[in-house]
Amino acid sequence: MVIEEANALLEEGYDSDQVSMMSEQVILVDESDNPLGPMSKVESHRGEGVLHRAFSILLFDENDRLLLQKRASHKITFPSVWANTVCSHPLHIDGELNANGPLGDGSKVAAVRKMEQELGIADGDVPLEDIFFITRMLYRARADEIWVEHELDHILFARTTSDLHVEPNPNEISETAWVTQTELQEWLEDPKETRGTIAPWFRLIAENILPEWWGNLDGLPTHADHLIRDMGEVKMSNNRQSPDDSKLGVLTALKSHKDAVETRIIAALSKSENEILGSAMMHLIAGGGKRMRAILPWLVADAVGNSNDGLYDLGASIEIIHNFTLVHDDIMDNDSVRRGRPAVHVEYDHPTAINAGDAMLAVAFEVLAESNHFDDKYFRELVRIIGSMVRRVSEGQQQDMSFEDRDFVEEDEYLHMISGKTAAMFTTCARTGALLSGASSEVVSIMTEWGENVGLCFQLMDDLIDATGDSETLGKPACSDIIEGKQTLIAIHALQQSGDVLPNFNEIFGSGIEDTDREVLDTVVNELRQSGSIQYAYDKAMSFHTAAHACLDQLPERESLQVLRDLTDFQMVRIS
Repeated sequence: MVIEEANALLEEGYDSDQVSMMSEQVILVDESDNPLGPMSKVESHRGEGVLHRAFSILLFDENDRLLLQKRASHKITFPSVWANTVCSHPLHIDGELNANGPLGDGSKVAAVRKMEQELGIADGDVPLEDIFFITRMLYRARADEIWVEHELDHILFARTTSDLHVEPNPNEISETAWVTQTELQEWLEDPKETRGTIAPWFRLIAENILPEWWGNLDGLPTHADHLIRDMGEVKMSNNRQSPDDSKLGVLTALKSHKDAVETRIIAALSKSENEILGSAMMHLIAGGGKRMRAILPWLVADAVGNSNDGLYDLGASIEIIHNFTLVHDDIMDNDSVRRGRPAVHVEYDHPTAINAGDAMLAVAFEVLAESNHFDDKYFRELVRIIGSMVRRVSEGQQQDMSFEDRDFVEEDEYLHMISGKTAAMFTTCARTGALLSGASSEVVSIMTEWGENVGLCFQLMDDLIDATGDSETLGKPACSDIIEGKQTLIAIHALQQSGDVLPNFNEIFGSGIEDTDREVLDTVVNELRQSGSIQYAYDKAMSFHTAAHACLDQLPERESLQVLRDLTDFQMVRIS
């Protein structure tokens, strides 16, 4: 930074120590994290900003509490907000640039330097070898009209103890706090942010990445990946009340419509005069859920045309069909747990589960027929489209089962299968929502394509979560697809690799041993990461994510379209 720029910042009233650090040279990178060269902090953070490398380290103590810091009030960017233990930048210098070394090693060196500079943690108190690179995220967050963060963040993890000596530098940090998972969750959910504002990058980590970690901190290093999680553009957390502002808008939108579809679903499934059958039909519905498929037709209609209460009837019908497919899928796939509770055939018995599924399909079409919001033309078209959806879901399920008898499945076959089994329902929600909104045939086609891409992204993310999540988070056994020998895109890629690269995967894949030790599964997941199989599936999911956004970009801009953009992004962190 030249003297004139420094003087200008000082004249604007910024702290002199903070101004001096703005001359440090950060590492510019492309969106694949390839270094492009140096640039001063002031240049890379001012105006529109320039993408550069950053790091966020999270220290957990022996009680699984996370150390947080509150940034000092005279910080130039994002003053007085709460963030993770330390968040800063590896510099364009030897040791931290680390152009040819293992991924994240330069950021770990930078983390040791900044923990001492900001928190007074002595060199060696958190040894370099005890710091682990876990994953990466890409985001952009504006602090104000002048300053912006546009970063590819290396996320680091380390264990320490609660008696760690911490002596915050008051020029950097005003407060620190150790928080439990529950305490942080309450903080995140507090709309008034009583304890203070949370930095946008840390909110991204806390909401989208930490839930994957907190239940298995000791095994976390084995879950390190090469993923770059594209979080898009985010805003300050205290601006997150509006559905148009951020990903929280998706949850807000779903919550605001949930009661309308829920009452219709419950009323329809309560028609049965047989108590056992009625209870079996309600079993999965009673397990909760956001009802995304049920609400999606209304959200699409509101974004591209006109919405009305008939869209809730339509959504209730589709949601009931979705749950009917789950009841039968669990029988065919021999899955004993769904949404953290016993599957219907386990809670009752196989004949009752089959009968309940059949009845739910009938009830779904009753809901459509009894709605007062569809004329004959629309009703016939809806029956045709939804009937086609049920057929495609069944075809996809049959194709999926046929894969079980084959040693090798082509990628195109797998994508065709999930297009029917999973994406068809998203496609139908989007298509029918646009149709009932009065949108043009061109817009209906665009939204149909959008639904297909979102559905494909959704299923690929589901596969990734099954492989990398834990049983408590999933509500079903972790790595169940691998244990059962499911031909997911991860498995298809892995099976094409040399057996020497994935010895544990090849042993566990299709073994059927549900109580496989967690440590063994961690080894399998690590092999899938190192072989590039997890990255391959993630990249494919991202391609559908990009295609979905391209569909929305063709539509006239209107305020209600934003929730569909947010929902498209939120697929990358998973709505179920």
